[in-house]
Amino acid sequence: MKNTPHIIQTAEIADTVLLPGDPLRAKYVAENFLENVQQFNAVRGALGFTGTYNGKKVSVFGTGMGMPSIGIYSYELINVFGVKNLIRIGSCGSIQKSVKVSDIVIAMGASTDSNYADQYQLPGTFSAVADFELLSKAKAAADELSLNVAIGNVLSSNYFYCDDVSVNYKWAKMGILGIEMEAFALYLAAARYNAKALCILTVSDSIIEKADMTAQQRENGLNDMIKLSLTMI
Repeated sequence: MKNTPHIIQTAEIADTVLLPGDPLRAKYVAENFLENVQQFNAVRGALGFTGTYNGKKVSVFGTGMGMPSIGIYSYELINVFGVKNLIRIGSCGSIQKSVKVSDIVIAMGASTDSNYADQYQLPGTFSAVADFELLSKAKAAADELSLNVAIGNVLSSNYFYCDDVSVNYKWAKMGILGIEMEAFALYLAAARYNAKALCILTVSDSIIEKADMTAQQRENGLNDMIKLSLTMI
């Protein structure tokens, strides 16, 4: 077993890992969707589990919120534990009228308002995009499950509470589907360290239409997203 400052491995970690932000959502996935489950991490409350879904081995791991947090875990999962496929499953706020509450967004690309990419000292602007193979599998799985999905660009923001709300409309003019906080860093890590990454999001609220999920919509919507992510692997 291998260890890092953030992951003390107590069981196998699969080649494919689902990455919810909330560690309790990782626990929920393990308890309600996986079989033969073993917990592989509990350091700092970042719960990680490995089990099987339809006979295929898969892990699920809670990354916390924001690009610095998912940046740490994605780096370690790829470079220390040899993970090949990283699929973020989370939520976003829609900024397009056509993208409704409880819809699912598949992030083909991720823009950002952060300087996260500065660490790579690139002589230009890097386009953070999903792995095409994973994206294709997710679309095929969505069709199989008859799920309404929107595929396009999302914004990975540093700000959950932004003082200037007008920025949402500026990003909307550029075709951004929704706002979340992690995909950009995940896509950069996968690109830099030769792994595959995808971000699948349930629309939890519409920033434009000022609508939120009901409790029932939240449960159903998150379950649909989880089923989609597991069906595609």
